[in-house]
Amino acid sequence: MDALKRICRTLAAAVDDLAFGAPVTHVYNPLDYARAAVERYLEVAVTGRGQTLLLGMNPGPWGMAQTGVPFGTVSRVRDWLGIEAPIGRPANEHPSRPVRGFDTVREEVSGLRFWGWAERRWSTPARFFARFFVANYCPLLFLEESGRNRTPDKLPADERAALFAPCDAALRELVAVLEPARVVGVGAFAEQRARAALKETGLPIGRILHPSPASPVANRGWAAQAERQLTALGVPPPGH
Repeated sequence: MDALKRICRTLAAAVDDLAFGAPVTHVYNPLDYARAAVERYLEVAVTGRGQTLLLGMNPGPWGMAQTGVPFGTVSRVRDWLGIEAPIGRPANEHPSRPVRGFDTVREEVSGLRFWGWAERRWSTPARFFARFFVANYCPLLFLEESGRNRTPDKLPADERAALFAPCDAALRELVAVLEPARVVGVGAFAEQRARAALKETGLPIGRILHPSPASPVANRGWAAQAERQLTALGVPPPGH
C-alpha cells in the first residue's frame, strides 16, 4: 500500500510541474487536493495480485475531480464503495466547474454506468475488487475557458509528450507493484497508452467501450457491450 501511495504522490508532483497553454485555462489535480480520498480508495481497492487492471483516461469534472476516485460519481463512491473524505480545492478553480467534493449533487454519467454495473454484477466492493483494480492513466482534468472538458489526446504534441512521460512511468510502476493478470483500457486512448507504456512487459492488453454519454455506441447499452468485450478477453462477469 505504501508503494502505491508513493507512486501517486510522485506522479502528482511530476504533473504539477507541467505547463499547458490555450485553449486550456484551468488544470485540476485531484491527486493533490483529494489525497485523503485517493489513499482511502487505494486501501479499499487493492486486494491482491492477479487482478485485471481497468485503465481509464483522466478525471471527469463531476467524477474523480470531486471524489479522487476513477469514474467516481459521488453517490456510488460514498454509498457503494463506502468512501468519504475531506476534499480540498484546486488552486485555479473554474467558476462553472467548482469542486464541492462529497457535497456535489451532480452525477457523472460515466461513473453511474461504470460503478452501477459493478454493483449490479458483483454486489459488494470486495467481490468486485477481488477481480479488478481501476485506475486512470492521467491524473489531470483540463478545462477550457468555456468550462468545456479537454481530453489529454487533444493537447498539442509537445504538451502530450511532457505529460505522457510521467504517466507512462507511473503506469509501469503500478503494474510492477500490482502484478495484474492483464490490462484493459476503458476506451481507445487508455488502451493505446497502455500498449505504449507496457510494451516491454508482455502483459495481455485489451479494451472495452468507454461509458461516456458522448459516445452514441455507449448510449445503446454500455454494460452489455462491455461485458461481451470482457468475456472475449477472458474476464467473464458472474454467472457466465
